[in-house]
Formats: sequence, C-alpha cells, structure tokens
Amino acid sequence: MEQNAEARKWASLCHIMALVGLIGNGVGFVLGPLVVWLIKRDDDPFIDEQGKEALNFQITMFIAAIVSLLLTVVVIGLFLVIAVGIVMVVFPIIAAVKTSNGEHFRYPFTIRFLN
Repeated sequence: MEQNAEARKWASLCHIMALVGLIGNGVGFVLGPLVVWLIKRDDDPFIDEQGKEALNFQITMFIAAIVSLLLTVVVIGLFLVIAVGIVMVVFPIIAAVKTSNGEHFRYPFTIRFLN
C-alpha cells in the first residue's frame, strides 16, 4: 500500500527522533519517538505502526544497555555495550530511510511491548 508523503515524513521522524535524543542528551532516545507517536498516531495507521515499532526498539535497547552495563563486571559486558551502542545508531537510520520510502520496517531482536 502506497503511503502519502505526510505519513512517510512523520513515520520517519519517529525513528529519527531516537537518534536526536541519543545524540542530543543521551536519554531522549525513548522520549523523542514517544512524543511524535503520541501526537501523530491517530493521523495515519502507518505513523501509528512505525511509532510503535520505534518505541518497542528503543525500550528493548534500553533494557539491553542496562544488562550490558551490569555485565561489565565480567569482561563480556564491555563488548555488549559497544554492540548495543552501534545498533542504537545504525538501525534507526535504516528504519528512517525505509519508512521515508513508504516501506514497512520491523526491527530485528525487538520485544513487542506495544502492539
């Protein structure tokens, strides 16, 4: 199904706001997508779907980051922290590009808190 330009823009913004929050203040990676999703979710089903997807991913990554930090007591945690950090930057970029093209994007390794 072809998505209109406005829906694609807001759906992409859901994913991009995670990056803005991560780079901007380090803690807004969940709040950015949440705010966009809450404001625009009723405008289009595509925005609703991608907003939930972005939130689910960011919540999952938050949990993964906490577990990784706890595991730094044993050396493996350091590698996990680096991997989680890379994934938190790369996947939202991929998601934003795909959604801006009107494609439905699903993050791998994501716990589905919101359906």
